[in-house]
Amino acid sequence: MTGKAEALSHGAATIVNAIATGKGGAVGVDLWTRAKVQLTDKPGTIEGNIVSDPTEDPVLIEKTVGKVFEYFNLKEVGAKVRTSSNIPIARGLKSSSVAGNAIALATVAALDRSLDDLTVLNLGVEAAIEAKVTITGAFDDACASYFGGVVVTDNLKRRIVKRFEITEDLTVLFYVPAKKVYTSGSDVQRMRGVASLVGIAYKEAVKGDYWSALTLNGLIYSSALGYNPSIAVDALMAGAVAAGLSGTGPAVTAIVPEEKIDNVRDAWQTYEGDIIQARVNHEKAKVVG
Repeated sequence: MTGKAEALSHGAATIVNAIATGKGGAVGVDLWTRAKVQLTDKPGTIEGNIVSDPTEDPVLIEKTVGKVFEYFNLKEVGAKVRTSSNIPIARGLKSSSVAGNAIALATVAALDRSLDDLTVLNLGVEAAIEAKVTITGAFDDACASYFGGVVVTDNLKRRIVKRFEITEDLTVLFYVPAKKVYTSGSDVQRMRGVASLVGIAYKEAVKGDYWSALTLNGLIYSSALGYNPSIAVDALMAGAVAAGLSGTGPAVTAIVPEEKIDNVRDAWQTYEGDIIQARVNHEKAKVVG
């Protein structure tokens, strides 16, 4: 087989981290990952190359393509896969969920097959669990990446509970420390110890008060995981409408009106790390080229 395809999926940021309760929420952002899949006639051989961070293990690529092949019961085919992205890996910025979406979508397209959106998305979620790059499967992050907007989910049941379209003109700023922190190494017991508080944030998100949920969730998880909550609080003091830890960190998200962008950037200049600027995204993942 010689089919090839390329797909694009956008990024996401945490509203409610699902590790504590199994229920979560996330918002799409216009960071991106592209995946190029070239089918080969080498059965079972999947070669992965993460162009934007070659030091990373390509296990998620291998697992995702393998899941798609398994779904279609294909044993006589292999693949070469290249991914590129502007999302830093292992900072809590959903790089794995975004990559899983793009890789699964591109693989299905390269096979000249078609699947519904949630099936494609779930193949990436299952691959992420097998690759051990996630604890819950990150169904919330995958949905926000794939569909855009705000999604609130039951990760255990793989069900979208609510979706919201953002009508405000808002910028998303990320404070991104240099150090990588892998989700699989996070202290699950400490996170589950704050489950009752995270549940309050989740209820707010379901009601549509997702920005308050983002801030509350971030403060709770920062406390549980030992991160400095002042980074988020400084953003709030500078005019952000919401700010908090993304995923299991170390990145911090701030949702910022345009006229307050410089104020938040200035507030974060005292911390070592990069600041990434993005927008809320509503565009679905898609095959490109």
